[in-house]
Amino acid sequence: MDKQWFVIHTLTGQENNVRESIMRRLKQEEMTEFIDEVVIPTEKVSEVKKGVKSTSTRKFFPGYVLVNVALYDENKQLRDKAWYFIRETPGIIGFIGGEKPVPLRQGEVDVILNQVEEKKEKVKPKITFEPGETIKIVDGPFLNFSGVVEEIDPDRGKLKVAVAIFGRSAPVELEFWQVERA
Repeated sequence: MDKQWFVIHTLTGQENNVRESIMRRLKQEEMTEFIDEVVIPTEKVSEVKKGVKSTSTRKFFPGYVLVNVALYDENKQLRDKAWYFIRETPGIIGFIGGEKPVPLRQGEVDVILNQVEEKKEKVKPKITFEPGETIKIVDGPFLNFSGVVEEIDPDRGKLKVAVAIFGRSAPVELEFWQVERA
């Protein structure tokens, strides 16, 4: 069967429940021939709250799930069995495109899946900073000092900050989680 990628609109915050429900029902209702994958594009982000660094997962497209499904037959007609299987899953609002959903182009899918794969291991800071922005240092030897962001290295998660020490400006390299907006 020719499977294509479609976007499903879900209730916000229900993406994981929708994925789990589809995967659980696949075997129960013998639908494995129609559906291959259900993907929630995510990335890992880190932030510091009250001195504690935490890592969480952030969705690229909150309220949406990608599904690889054989929704149309050889004659370009909707397969009722696959259509209703998806539509009747709790938490799903519907397909993007309504009653005649249009599949994503393979190039679009490849871009999204590559982003997910690239960001699987890298932890991205939840908050990004801009050059010239004033920040407060919340960890390390310069605790409670203020400074101005001079350079940003998002790949390494580091900032170069100008901090006033003994009345003079000194460059200090800090990690994103060591600072917060002033």
